[in-house]
Amino acid sequence: MRSIWNGAISFGLVSIPIKLVNATENHSISFRQIHLADGGRIRYRKVCELDDEEVAAAEIGKAYEEPDGSLIPITDEDLGSLPLPTAKAIEIVAFVPAASIDPLQMDAAYYLCANGVPAAKPYTLLREALKRSRKVALAKYALRGRERLGMLRVVDDVIAMHGLLWPDEIRSPEGVAPESGVKVREAELDLADALMDTLGEVDMDSLHDDYREAVEELIAAKAEGRTPEPAGADASGGGKVIDLIAALESSVRAAKEARGEEPEAAEPEKASVAKVSSLTGRKKTGGTGTKKKATVSADKTPAKKSTPSRTPAKQTAARSTAKSSARSTAKKTTAKSDTKTAAKKAASRKRASA
Repeated sequence: MRSIWNGAISFGLVSIPIKLVNATENHSISFRQIHLADGGRIRYRKVCELDDEEVAAAEIGKAYEEPDGSLIPITDEDLGSLPLPTAKAIEIVAFVPAASIDPLQMDAAYYLCANGVPAAKPYTLLREALKRSRKVALAKYALRGRERLGMLRVVDDVIAMHGLLWPDEIRSPEGVAPESGVKVREAELDLADALMDTLGEVDMDSLHDDYREAVEELIAAKAEGRTPEPAGADASGGGKVIDLIAALESSVRAAKEARGEEPEAAEPEKASVAKVSSLTGRKKTGGTGTKKKATVSADKTPAKKSTPSRTPAKQTAARSTAKSSARSTAKKTTAKSDTKTAAKKAASRKRASA
C-alpha cells in the first residue's frame, strides 16, 4: 500500500520510524457531469474574478477571508515558520481506556507501518504494551497543513490510528431529542428486547452495499444497450406506525421467519381480571349486602314481582306463627299414630282369648 505520510511515533524517549497508509477505501460510484444536449463533458475551470482569465495551479495560492470579505494572503513559508512539534511526529500524550473515547470523535483510519528494520523492535514493544494494558494511546500529529488528534490501538498485529475530532468540534445535541412527556410501556420494552434477541448478532463480512451493486448492474445494462428492469418498490417502508405493539410483534415474527425459525402462535388475549379489594376495616351497612344479593339474583334468574317489604316486628311475628303451626301439626300426627297402635293391640288380645 502506498504511504501518504512518513514520520515517527514519539513514545517518551523512544522514536519509532513509521509510514502512514490509508486503512479504508471508498467504493462508492462517482458520476461526471455532462451536457444533456450533446453528451459533452462538463469541466470546472479556475478563473480569476478580476480579469476573468483561467489560472494554472502553479499560480494559485491561499488566503484567509475576513468577515467583511477582504482577503489576507498566507504563504507556505508563513505556515512553515510556525512552531509545530508534530509536523513529522505522532506524539503520544496519554494512555486511556478505549471506552473513554466518544465514537462521535472518530474520523479517518490509518495503519502505521514500521519504516525499516530498526523500527521493528520499538514498534513491536509499543504494540504489545497496548495489548497488555488494554488501553489506547492518545496522540497529536500534523497532516495536510493542520494539527490533529489521534487514537492508536492494535488491530491484529498492526498499530492502527484513528483520526479524532477535537472535543470542541463536537456539536451539542441540544434540541435534537424528542420532546419530554413521551412514555414507553414495559410491554413495549419487552417486545423490543425480544426483537433485539431475535435479530441477534451478524457477521460483519456478510454486510454489503446493495445500492452500489444495483448501480453497477444498471451501468452494465446501459453499456450493453439493454433496458434494465425497474426494481420493485419496497413495501416495507413509508407507512405510518399506528400501533407500536403490533409493529414490534410483526417485526419479531418477520425476523424469526428470516432466520428460518418457526414463529410462535399468537397468544389469545387474556381476559381482564377483576380487582378484589379487602373488606377489612370497612363498616357493614344494611344496604350493601342487599344490593349485591339483588344484583346476583338478577343475573341468574328472571326478575320476580316485587313484594312490599315487611318491618322487623312483622317478620318476627310471622316466624313465631310458622313455628307454632309446625309444633301443632307434629303433635296431631303423633296422637293419631298412638291411637292406631292401641287399636291393633286390643284386636290382638281379643283373637287370643277367643
